[in-house]
Amino acid sequence: MTTPISLLLRRFPLSDSPVAVEHQNPALRHHFADMDQQRDAASLGMWVFLATEIMFFGGMFCAYLIYRYWYYYEFAAGSRTLDIGLGTINTAVLICSSLTVALGVRAAQLGKRKLLVILLLLTLVFGLAFLGIKAVEWTTKFEEHHIPGYSFHFEQTELQGNQLDPRHAQIFFSLYFAMTGMHALHMIIGVGIFGVITFFAWKGRYTPEYHTPVEISGLYWHFVDIVWIYLFPLLYLIDRKR
Repeated sequence: MTTPISLLLRRFPLSDSPVAVEHQNPALRHHFADMDQQRDAASLGMWVFLATEIMFFGGMFCAYLIYRYWYYYEFAAGSRTLDIGLGTINTAVLICSSLTVALGVRAAQLGKRKLLVILLLLTLVFGLAFLGIKAVEWTTKFEEHHIPGYSFHFEQTELQGNQLDPRHAQIFFSLYFAMTGMHALHMIIGVGIFGVITFFAWKGRYTPEYHTPVEISGLYWHFVDIVWIYLFPLLYLIDRKR
């Protein structure tokens, strides 16, 4: 039976359509016209997601700043108990990981598969190193009884002639663990994502024409690194020497 659609297909066969030719690319999803449109859509989706993440972490930053204003001396005392050495090392580790991610994206754009795999593996090493160092720091806080809860103990009672309230110090550590814990969770997710990306890169899935997953995963990783760049001075450095 001849239908208007069949007549249209005969008059304009799909094989002659630029869209159909593009869809011969297995990396191109059927609802996109070409690879550029697919890449732009993926990038937009990631930016929208990161906007929600900014609001999430922004709320935590605001809460921290408000409580720090209310309980300045307890927060200053709590901040001075943090290991600035480990925090500095972790900052350097994440900066290096951002560099390897940026270089990895460039390697994907140029089609350098072996270099891409090496850079992604280095990124994974840096990510795992960060998490390992953070675990050491948290273990120290546990041993010092700085974990909020019934066993919480804050030995310092005075700072610059001001009496310290342990309850207010506990608020500092509650926010510290909440903020660094959520950041670490995002790091764990990032390590998982890059583990998958590395596997597919090793399999040769990414080409100069198709490397969108590497790019959008890189955006996520850079965001997580930037969050730490704000966390580090906020938790470890502000008023430390006063």
